[in-house]
Amino acid sequence: MISVNAVTVSFGGTSLFDNISFLINPKDRIGLAGKNGAGKSTMLKLLAGEQSATKGEISIPKECKIGYLPQDMIHQHGRTVMEETATAFEEIQKLENKLHDINHQLETRTDYESDAYMKLIEDQTEIYTRLDVIGAGNKNEEIEKILKGLGFERKDFNRQTAEFSGGWRMRIELAKLLLQKPDILLLDEPTNHLDIEAIFWLEEFMETYAGAVVLISHDKTFLDTVTTRTIEIVNQKTYDYKTNYSNYLKLRAERIEQQENAAKNQQRIINQYETLIDKNRAKASKAAFAQSLIKKLDKMEIVEVDDVDNTSIQFHFPPPAHSGKIVLTSEGAGKVYGEKRIFKDANFIITKGEKIGLVGRNGEGKSTMMKMIAKKVDFEGTLQLGHSVLMGYFEQDQEEKLDPKKTVFETIDEAAVGEVRKQVRGLLGSFLFRGDDIDKKVQVLSGGERGRLALCKLLLEPYNLLLLDEPTNHLDIRSKDILKRALIDYEGTVIMVSHDRDFMKGICNRLFEFRDGNVKEHLCDIEEFMQIRKVERLNELDLDKKQVKENKQTTVLNVDLNKEKEAEQKQIKNQIKKVEELISNLESEIKKADEQLANPNEYEKLVNNTNFFNQYNDLKKKLEVELSKWEELNDKL
Repeated sequence: MISVNAVTVSFGGTSLFDNISFLINPKDRIGLAGKNGAGKSTMLKLLAGEQSATKGEISIPKECKIGYLPQDMIHQHGRTVMEETATAFEEIQKLENKLHDINHQLETRTDYESDAYMKLIEDQTEIYTRLDVIGAGNKNEEIEKILKGLGFERKDFNRQTAEFSGGWRMRIELAKLLLQKPDILLLDEPTNHLDIEAIFWLEEFMETYAGAVVLISHDKTFLDTVTTRTIEIVNQKTYDYKTNYSNYLKLRAERIEQQENAAKNQQRIINQYETLIDKNRAKASKAAFAQSLIKKLDKMEIVEVDDVDNTSIQFHFPPPAHSGKIVLTSEGAGKVYGEKRIFKDANFIITKGEKIGLVGRNGEGKSTMMKMIAKKVDFEGTLQLGHSVLMGYFEQDQEEKLDPKKTVFETIDEAAVGEVRKQVRGLLGSFLFRGDDIDKKVQVLSGGERGRLALCKLLLEPYNLLLLDEPTNHLDIRSKDILKRALIDYEGTVIMVSHDRDFMKGICNRLFEFRDGNVKEHLCDIEEFMQIRKVERLNELDLDKKQVKENKQTTVLNVDLNKEKEAEQKQIKNQIKKVEELISNLESEIKKADEQLANPNEYEKLVNNTNFFNQYNDLKKKLEVELSKWEELNDKL
């Protein structure tokens, strides 16, 4: 469909791409990979026609329609959300006008056998086909479906676009692109402004999307779910892998290993040649032999090992200060902004060492709850920190709160106290600030660099409670993995907000969902929660349809209710499995104690050991409690 032929792009004598070629086929799902600055966004601009190649060409069929979503763009104002989104159907209007003209000619012309008349019929057929493909017959229904999938509610449709933040306006632009149904979608970090549910919806949308997709993303799960092909841009070249991102990483590691082995073998041969040349070049009888080796060396094509950027932040959180068992208690907590209620009656207890995730759509109150815990805003009810809790708070826009006039070193050095001041340079080095980088002003740092610097500040105190609001913003995939491992190893308590499912997976096993003004607890991980939400979303969709077509709803709703029950059963079964494992461990310990008591020699030693019998009785009491819990769960199941 699209052919990239021997393309070179140069800036000031330096090449970003050098003679690269590849094809984009219909229905391809391509992820662009490569380190920051490799040229991924430039490649999308070339494909979109917003930038030209220095050499070579990009061949795009005339009828191929391209949709491009850049990271930053100018938004239009003066329309409602519905009106602005409806501009996506500009093509329909043009096609309908053209069709009207063709129909008029077909009605008035009499040259039925002419080529011109047959061409009109062909054009008419093509227009009808295109109108059907882009959904001309149900525009409003399509607009509503896309907007709701991306997180808008019906009450938002008639609001002015200017009332929304940049992130929400970017969703409107994405909605317009999806409604246009281009032959190829070019998406540069499309998940940056989406919450987990909107990302999940977009993944499902991509499953049935008829066109091709080329995208850039730092969301590993999104890449793995959507893409089936990965094109890596490295050292001005491209490597094409017919697989998703995770498998590409494995294949790339194998490629680098093969290159390194080939380079070592070649260097061994070069060393041997050079030794023989030095030994024989001064001998008249061996001069010809030495010259032949020199010619071989000159003709030898040196094996290159691709310069893969393996730099990533390297750190672990300092051991946290001791705190009480109960870290945070919430009783009737809620928040109202003006006349708008965000949520109410949040009741929960968080204990020492727990890793909690706050999930839900944007605007439901996740970040507000973080601000409430940090005492940054007023609120209803109570949020009580436990004994000796020392809290560190990473806000969503934490990097914007850094003093732009200070240097990187000054930012950390002035915040460091005690022994930590001696380790400032090493600490900065672990966050990739090395050499002259530490003397850079904050105002010249990129978004990713400011994010890393803000994270670095968190390590200056031995906090035992971390509040992390979107800590992975601007971080690349490798740095996210390092931060994730550090949080898994962290011995303190964590409360986090993140739209990155891969990041949350393995950290949080207890979630608080903010939805429709309420806070609901889920005793599961993010993957199980997403399955529960998928079922609930199916039910919501069916209820919407019921308002339009009551007679078609009953069967579908019953099926979906059964799916919801299956999701609930799965959650109960997981709880039963955990209880059964605990029962098995307790029974094993009791059995060991019984064997000791049954042995006369052992019994003589234990008869006066009150500590042993106290532990023995405690084990039996715990067993009774867990058996009772097991019965209750089975009854519930």
